[in-house]
Order: sequence, then C-alpha cells, then structure tokens
Amino acid sequence: MMQATEHAAHAGDLGHGSHGHGPTGIMRWITTTNHKDIGTMYLWFSFAMFLVGGAMSLIIRAELLSPGLQFVSPEYYNQMLTLHALIMVFGAIMPAFVGFANWMIPLMIGAPDMAFARMNNWSFWLLPPAAILLTASLFAPGGAAGTGWTLYPPLSVQMGIGMDMAIFAVHILGMSSIMGSINIITTILNMRTPGMTLMKMPLFCWTWLVTAFLLIASMPILAGAVTMLLTDRHFGTSFFNAAGGGDPVLFQHIFWFFGHPEVYIIALPAFGVVSHVIPAFSRKRLFGYDSMVYAIAAIGLISFFVWAHHMYVTGIPLTGQLYFMYATMLIAIPTGVKVFNWVTTMWRGSLSFETPMLFALGFLVLFTIGGLTGLVLAMTAVDIQLQDTYYVVAHFHYVMVAGALFSAYAGLYYWLPKWTGYMYHEGLGKLHFWLSIVFFNIAFFPQHFLGLAGMPRRIPDYAQQFADFNMISSLGSFGFGFSQLLVLLIVFKAMKGGAKADAKPWDGAHGLEWTVPSPAPHHTFEDPPPFDPDRAHG
Repeated sequence: MMQATEHAAHAGDLGHGSHGHGPTGIMRWITTTNHKDIGTMYLWFSFAMFLVGGAMSLIIRAELLSPGLQFVSPEYYNQMLTLHALIMVFGAIMPAFVGFANWMIPLMIGAPDMAFARMNNWSFWLLPPAAILLTASLFAPGGAAGTGWTLYPPLSVQMGIGMDMAIFAVHILGMSSIMGSINIITTILNMRTPGMTLMKMPLFCWTWLVTAFLLIASMPILAGAVTMLLTDRHFGTSFFNAAGGGDPVLFQHIFWFFGHPEVYIIALPAFGVVSHVIPAFSRKRLFGYDSMVYAIAAIGLISFFVWAHHMYVTGIPLTGQLYFMYATMLIAIPTGVKVFNWVTTMWRGSLSFETPMLFALGFLVLFTIGGLTGLVLAMTAVDIQLQDTYYVVAHFHYVMVAGALFSAYAGLYYWLPKWTGYMYHEGLGKLHFWLSIVFFNIAFFPQHFLGLAGMPRRIPDYAQQFADFNMISSLGSFGFGFSQLLVLLIVFKAMKGGAKADAKPWDGAHGLEWTVPSPAPHHTFEDPPPFDPDRAHG
C-alpha cells in the first residue's frame, strides 16, 4: 500500500509551484497543497501503519502458534487484537485508497488539482496525531483498549485511559475522512474536463464518488456512538449501561450501522482499481460499464440496510433476522454483476500477466471466496453456529486482505511508472505476488476449518484439538508478513531509477492520466485537456 513513492525523484523538476520558488525540504511536505504530494504522503503513511498493524498481527499469531500462554498476557493479547484492527482499517487501508484518490482523480478527470487544496493538506495532517494517539495508548496506565475493534460496552465503559485515547483517535480519523470525502465529491462533480459526463467518467472516480457519500453518511454515526461511550465513561450518562436504564445492544446497532457501510467504503475503491487494471491487461474495453455504475450505486445503498446480520445472536426478533438475512443475500447480486463483468472483460481478450494483472486476478479469486463465505454467514441458522468463531475471521480477512490489499497492490504496480517515471522490477513484482498469495492462503484458509470445528475468536489460548491448523495458520502469517517487505525494495528501486517509463507504459491502458509524461509533472492540466467521449473507459 505504500504506493507512495511518487515523484520524490523529480521533486525539483518544477520547484514547488510553477514559479520555481516555495518551501523546500520538510516544509515542502508540511505545507504542500499539491494533490500529488498529498497522495504520496497518504500512501507512505498507510504503508508505515500497515507495517505497525502487521507487526501486531504477528504478535497475535506468535501467541497462537501452539496451545497455552506463550509470550504475552491475555490483556496484552486483547490490546494487540484491538489496535491491529483499528490501525489496519483506519490507518492502513483507508488512507491507501485516499492516497490513490488524491493522486489519480484529478489526473483521470483532467482537473488541475483537488477542489479544496488547503483542506486536502489538513485532512492528511490529522492522520499522524491519530496514529500516535492509538499507538501511544499501549503505554498508558492500564494499557490500550482491549475490547476488539468493535469497542462494545460494557467492557469499553470499564477500560482505562487507553480507551479514551482510542475514542479521540477515532474522532480525528473520522474528521479526516469526512473532509477528504467532501473534497473528492466536489472535485468529481465540478472539475471534470468538458465533454466528460458522469457516465463517461473512469470507474475509479465512480467508486470514489459513492464511497465519499458513504463516508459522509456513516462516519458521524460512529462519532455519535463513541461520544455516547465517552459520556457513559466520564459524565454519568447511561446510554449503554443497563443499571441506569440503557442498553449495551443499542451500541451494537449504532456501531454496525456505521460498520457495514465501512466494509464497502474499503471494498468499492478496490473495485475501482481492478476495473482499470483488468481491461488494460485484457486489451479490451470494460464489459458492461453502465451496469458496473449501477452496481456500485446499488452496493452503496444496500450497505445501509444490512447491519444487523452482525447481531443474529443478540436477541433480535425472528422477523428481523429474516429481513436481514434476505437483505444481506440481496447485496450479493450487484457484487456478482461486477465479478461477472470482470470475467467477461477477460473473455477472448489478449491477456498478459504483468504484476498488476496478477494481483487483480488474485483479488478476483480470493475476494469471490470471501464473498461466498459471507453468504454462508448471512444465513441466520448457520450464523448462530458460526458467530464469533474463526470462520468469521477467515471470511473478513479474505474480503479485507485479498479484497483491499491485493487490489491496492494491483493499483500500486499499475500506476507506479506514472508516479516515479521508472518501471518497477517485474521479476521482483511477480515474486511478491506469488509469495503473497501462497502465504495468504496458508495463513487464512485453515481458519475456516478452525471455525467450523468451533474455535472461538479473540482468545489467546485454545484447546489441544485446534493446535495443528493454528500452527499452519501462524507459519503462513509470518511468511505473508515478511514477504510484504519486498514492496519497500521494489518501490525504492523504482524511485532510484531503472527502465524509463513511457507516458503510457501499458499498451491496453486508456484515460487522461496516460496523456501526461511519466513521471507526472508537479502541475498538470493548467487548461482542461481535450476529451474524446468515444475513447472513454477503455
């Protein structure tokens, strides 16, 4: 996800502004309002957080390597679990896709920059303080929040100051997301080059348009939930305290009303990236562009009506269970449309398997597996058996890691030549893909069997009968974790030099971003570029 890289190599090309003067060194980055610089910072930040969250997951998997308590206390284990999830979701995956959005949306729609350039800078610089709050909470008295990423009361009401730090971090990250979203919506709706109608717009822009609306609609809900939690903790309210007339299940309803759209906030930009990579390496237009747009909008809409499928075991009425089961199954239809369209795009295409395409295909296969296990969990009777087992952990890692991370890598390798001006090392890229996909499946596929056998999630110790699969899973996790360090090597090599990249390094690629030189100059499209509607989206 550290697609960051950009044109650190050519930072001096055009100075900071077209006038050739402006801050240099560290101040250039702190004060920049250029969308490429800010995109780059988002990407580096996300990769740094990815490594921190990854290190935490390796502590979890080291503890689970064999039965019994090995390395850490149960309390510390729970803190690792919570921070791993919060950092990966809010610190790694979301900033990575916002980095892509910052870098690519203006280039794709022919805009000179984002609509609100100063706000863009501000929405990035909110992230580091939030990341510091989260990670520093480990050193607070009583340690970090140990509630799992869902922050459920009553446990979250009883935690120490680390919990307050997590609540404030979530608030700050939410502010950043909302400002970024307002910026993206305004840019897409108002700054497209003449002739580019909404239905001629690249799909990545469409996915981000819907995602930004989802963020604006759902983030305040999470902010409300954690604020109520804060007042329960310190100001004597009883929103979630049964003794004072509150209801802990109310928190679950509010949290998941945010939490399910959040899944699609992560997945939709991933769909956007893949919808560019697959046509480029199939050397065909994307099949069914209109249906893709409608599917994106449908996914965005339905995502708000399925939240209680996370709550089948909380005592919701049978009619409620049935409604949420059917609504959840319904969301599989637009997702299935997308998978069908990607496969049909490849059908009889002139395919080549460079690294971006490999990661896009990896995404396609593994995300589909993750989607199918999601349908299994949508069935109420099945879910009641599998709720809070490792089957759920396997499901969402297939969706999140294979869905978000693999597509982010596809985007990284696809656009890296545009950012750095140099081609990445193809052999190392392919090695990174094969190590990732093999170790990913070794790590997470056995967890389906553990869940089916009844192993609960969020436990630092387990019964002897789960030992073999846990050992396989842990070894796979370590292999997967360390193979991600290859990305750093590949990106640094591409920044340093190598084969010069053409303006359009991929012969199947289409779009305005491929009309500017590689590396992309500091300022692009001072005047709106000509747009050929017939050549739109591939």
